[in-house]
This record gives sequence, C-alpha cells and structure tokens, in this order.
Amino acid sequence: MAQADSAVYVQMPFWRHDGYMMGWHWGWWLLWLVIAVLVIWGLTRAAASGGERSGGRPTEDALDALRRRYAQGEISREEFEERLRVLRESL
Repeated sequence: MAQADSAVYVQMPFWRHDGYMMGWHWGWWLLWLVIAVLVIWGLTRAAASGGERSGGRPTEDALDALRRRYAQGEISREEFEERLRVLRESL
C-alpha cells in the first residue's frame, strides 16, 4: 500500500500550497495605473487653469465691478450708492 503524504493541502482559490496568496498581483498594477491617471489628470487640469484654483476668488469681485462701472459713467451716483449699500448689507 502506498504511503500517504504526511501533509494535507487544502486547495483554496488564489492560495498556493505554502499559504501565500497568488493571483492578486493585478491589483497592484491596477492601483498604480489609477494613481498615474489621477496624477496626469491633475497636472493637465492645473496647467489648463493657468495655476488658478477653480474655487478661488474671481478676478473682479462685485465691489470692484461696481466701482469700475461708476468710474466709467455707466451708472449714476445714486445708483452707485444704492448698490454699495446693498453690497455692504450682504457682507
């Protein structure tokens, strides 16, 4: 009668006979691919915006626009003062 092997190995999916996982190396490749795509996406987005943050302060806020329009004569003094009052109340 043949002698049975002294160690019994249970076949489990993704496990080698010595207990280490195999078949998951694709997960690391996927992780690095996702990181690389995010870095490239972030760099191109930053380059396209000229380094300005999208949520940053606009180049001309409401008070600057109001002053510019008054200086150019687009609005009267009364209209300027009324809009200035409304702006200050909203702050």
